[in-house]
Amino acid sequence: MSRSPARISHDRAVDALRAQLVARPSGAPIRLAKPTSNLFRFREPPGEGALDVSAFSGVIDVDGAIADVGGMTTYEDLVDATLRHHAIPHVVPQLKTITLGGAVAGLGIESTSFRNGMPHESVLEMDILTPDGDVVTARPDNEHAALFRGFPNSYGTLGYALRLRIELEQVKPFVRLRHVRFTDAADCARAIEDICAGGTYRDERVDFLDGVMFDSSELYLTLGSYTDSAPPLSDYTGQRIFYKSIRDRVVDHLTIRDYLWRWDTDWFWCSKALGAQHPLVRRLWPRRYLRSDVYRRIVAFDRRYDLSGRVYKLLGKPAREPVIQDVEIPVERLADFLRFFADRIRISPVWLCPLALREPTGWPLYPMKPGRLYVNAGFWATVPLGPDEREGTYNRLIENKVTELGGHKSLYSTSYFDEDEFWLAYDGETYRQLKDTYDPNGRLPDLYSKVVRNQ
Repeated sequence: MSRSPARISHDRAVDALRAQLVARPSGAPIRLAKPTSNLFRFREPPGEGALDVSAFSGVIDVDGAIADVGGMTTYEDLVDATLRHHAIPHVVPQLKTITLGGAVAGLGIESTSFRNGMPHESVLEMDILTPDGDVVTARPDNEHAALFRGFPNSYGTLGYALRLRIELEQVKPFVRLRHVRFTDAADCARAIEDICAGGTYRDERVDFLDGVMFDSSELYLTLGSYTDSAPPLSDYTGQRIFYKSIRDRVVDHLTIRDYLWRWDTDWFWCSKALGAQHPLVRRLWPRRYLRSDVYRRIVAFDRRYDLSGRVYKLLGKPAREPVIQDVEIPVERLADFLRFFADRIRISPVWLCPLALREPTGWPLYPMKPGRLYVNAGFWATVPLGPDEREGTYNRLIENKVTELGGHKSLYSTSYFDEDEFWLAYDGETYRQLKDTYDPNGRLPDLYSKVVRNQ
C-alpha cells in the first residue's frame, strides 16, 4: 500500500526525533519544546536541547470515521480538519491548545463524556516514543496492550505519543442549547442521572451535557442537541460572554464549531480575573487574543515573578492559595461534595460535567469504576489564607474529601498527596511494571515525581 505524502513526512520526522533522543547523554533530562501548555504545574521553560516535536502537530489523514493524527496536534487544528468531513473527535476538550497526545496522556473531558467517556477511549492505536528511543505501536490487542491501557494518566513519564489513530463522530452543523435551572444540588444530581440513563430530557434527545453551579441554590444544566437548522445564532467570540448567557437565556443556538469552543474565549470565566470582561477593556482587547492560551501565558508570567503576591503584600492583604482542580465525584455523592465545597472552599462558579467510561475493563492509572456515573467538578480560582494557614491548606482539604467520597482528582495541577497515598489511588503496582518495561533506565521522572514534586 502506497503511503501518502503526509505519512511519508511523518515517518521521516519520527526518524529525526529518535536520532535527537538517542544522541542525548544518558543522564540528561528529557523535555519537549512545546509552544503551549495547559498544565498548571509551572516550572522553567525547557532550555536548549529540548526535543523538537513541531513536526507532529498536524493531521495525517481523515478517512470516514477514522483519523490519523500527530500527537502534538492541537484540538483547534484537529477540529478544523475533521469538520471539513462533517465529523469531530468523540470528546473535544474545552480549550483550543490542548493537544491530542496531551489529552490522552493527561486525560480530558467535555460535554459528550456522559456517552463517549474520555479522549483515550476512542483511540484505536498509538505510536509511542519510549525514553530509550524506541517507537512502539500500542493497541489493545498486541504485545504492547499493557502500555496502551496504562498510557492514559501517565503524563509523559512512560513516553510520548507521536501518532494516534482515533474514532470520529458524525455531526450536524448546529447545536440547540437548553439551560435548565435547579435550586438544589441533590435535584440537579438526580436530573443528571436521569438524563444520562435515557439520553433525553422532556422527550428531546441530549447529545451534550454539562452544567454550572453559581451557588448552592443556583445550578444549571446545559443540554445540547444536534440540529440541521437554527434561528439566528449567538456569538460568544467577541463582546458577549457565554457563561453569563446561561443565566439569561432558556434556549440558545450555536454553530457546532462555536459550541465546541464556547468556553475557550473566556477560559470558562477565568478571564474576569485578568480584566478581560470589563466592558471598556473588552472593547479594546483584540478578538484574536480572547482565548485561553493568551490568558494562561499571562498567568504563567504572574506566577513566575509572583506579581500578585507582591501586590497583596503591599496592600496588606492576606496571601492567596491557587485552587486549580478538576475532580470526579460519583453522582450519588455529588450533592455532598458541592455542600462541602460551598461551606469550606467558597469558590464560584463551579463547572459540572458528567462522565461514564465507555470501556468495561477500565484504565489502571486512573481507576474509575466502569458502569458508574461520575460528575467532574472544575474550579479555578484563589482562596485567601488565614494567619495560621499555609499554601496547600485548601487543596489538601479537597483531596481528602474527594478520596472520602470515592472520587478521583486530575493531575494537571498542583497536588499534595503523600507518596503512599498517591500510589494507592493511582495503581502504583501497574505503573511500576510499565516503568520497568518501557523506561528501565529511568530517563524520565516517575509519575509521583512529575505531578507532585513537579520534577
